[in-house]
Amino acid sequence: MAKAAPHTPGQTEERAKSKEIGALKALMPFVWPYRRLMLAAIAALVTTAIISLTLPMAVRRVVDNFDTENAYILDQYFAAALGIAALLAVGTGLRYMLVTRLGERVVADIRKSVFDRVISMSPAFFEQVLTGEVLSRITTDTTLLLSVIGSSVSIALRNLLIFVGGLALMLLTSPKLTGLVLLIVPTVIIPILVLGRRLRVLSRENQDWIAASSGNASETLTAVQTVQAFTHEAASRAQFAHVTELSYTAARRRISTRALMTVIVIFLVFAGIVGVLWIGARDVRAGDMTQGALVQFVIYAVMVAGGVAALSEIWGELQRAAGATERLVELLQTEDTVQDPAEGLALPMPVTGRIVFENVTFDYPSRPGIHALEGVSLTIEPGETVAFVGPSGAGKTTIIQMILRFYDPASGRITLDGVDLAKLRRDAFRKVVALVPQDPVIFAASARENIRFGRPDATDAEIEAAAQAAAAHDFIAALPEGYDSYLGERGVMLSGGQKQRIAIARAILRDAPVLLLDEATSALDAESERAVQAAVDTLSEGRTTLIVAHRLATVKKADRIIVLDQGRIVSSGPHDELVAEGGLYARLARLQFTDGMAAE
Repeated sequence: MAKAAPHTPGQTEERAKSKEIGALKALMPFVWPYRRLMLAAIAALVTTAIISLTLPMAVRRVVDNFDTENAYILDQYFAAALGIAALLAVGTGLRYMLVTRLGERVVADIRKSVFDRVISMSPAFFEQVLTGEVLSRITTDTTLLLSVIGSSVSIALRNLLIFVGGLALMLLTSPKLTGLVLLIVPTVIIPILVLGRRLRVLSRENQDWIAASSGNASETLTAVQTVQAFTHEAASRAQFAHVTELSYTAARRRISTRALMTVIVIFLVFAGIVGVLWIGARDVRAGDMTQGALVQFVIYAVMVAGGVAALSEIWGELQRAAGATERLVELLQTEDTVQDPAEGLALPMPVTGRIVFENVTFDYPSRPGIHALEGVSLTIEPGETVAFVGPSGAGKTTIIQMILRFYDPASGRITLDGVDLAKLRRDAFRKVVALVPQDPVIFAASARENIRFGRPDATDAEIEAAAQAAAAHDFIAALPEGYDSYLGERGVMLSGGQKQRIAIARAILRDAPVLLLDEATSALDAESERAVQAAVDTLSEGRTTLIVAHRLATVKKADRIIVLDQGRIVSSGPHDELVAEGGLYARLARLQFTDGMAAE
């Protein structure tokens, strides 16, 4: 993969220095479609900031007129202050609503974009990235972005306006005191910049370890029965605890760094305020400024100091968000090893199902240099039933994966009805293919919806007919709610054979001209296998059918049997000819059928 898989936590520091806070620019394509909402939020934000900056002026008027004999004027000043406070409250509420809504909308779009990207990736991507890590990015990282877009950025902009506006009004109130305040600013900015860089590195590392922890948990829980069967719980707990502790350690370093930065900044800011206030008090006593002017200046100084302190806090959040953005952008920009053409060719209609392998060689990305297929040339005629047999690792399932274009050949090509698969859009030609995988996939839905997955527009009658053909109707009807019964996550409520029959019913319902059966009857008992085999025989009529099987009894009726060994075709022909010919197939047949008769 050109921009391969996500990096490991050990690579964090080197990568973190590359983009810094500028990584957040990658969010603009998601924000720009909602620019009107963004501009409305900015308008509300600017308005509330301006209103906030007018409050100290009202306070100054009140303080300077405490000793006035005209109570009406004093009442007007208090009423004006109350009106300003009311406007500030309304503006703040409006700002919160607009900014939060914008954040939720943008993050929802990011989540959908990442999922849309990942779900279309070829299996090579998932050979390098744990599913749990991808889920962590879609959930944990986007939740962090929601906090930033829906809150932190708004607060940062508001405090930035308060800082700039307050500083300007401080200058108008007392240039002398403002000059003293500005002498403090460099001492505040330096720790923000220095510790902020370190904070971003630690934030990225923390997020990486959280993703690693999520990936570890997902992998273990997915195989929980195997873990328990091999009494591996203690080791799994220890492994998860180790990764989680590493995540905690990274978080602790991040928290400590941020706390240190907060302590330094707040102390420096308020120490400066105390010093300036002391000088200002001396000026009031000397008659160089009024009490109201000093109060106004102090309020502005506190607002400016609060703005700086808030910005130092939010800077840490922005650093974390920059790391999260990088991780999400990595997924969005990861290049797939299998690419659709810009303008795919159209398949000739109707599809006959003629499949040709022309000198195909292929290595799995995770095992470069080891040929899964080597120089395979093969023609499968329309309506022909071809079985692939051979020892484990011979390349049987790889044939199925290549026809579905989960991978592209390293050399050679594969055609369907004379059209190179690489020149077709994957979603176009896969519509004419039905698959029954070796490991049947059952979704956390009803039996009806699991079968309907094969053809979403199918009627209930068609679904039940497919179940009948796959010998699945009886056990489905016996479930508490029949076809509407919930099958549990990964079909935990079903036996292996029942899952297999659901998967076969799904393929029958698809009614595609090309049928791929990868060990489709491996989990069935003898009676169910006989019933399903009869259904498959009927289904195969008029369709191009490819069958992968270890049990040779299921492929004896195939028009042709292809024998594979170490990624090469070693022989081909009907069952009787291959047995008479001797060689690998005859040896496999002798072992299976002799063992079967001995067992009887």
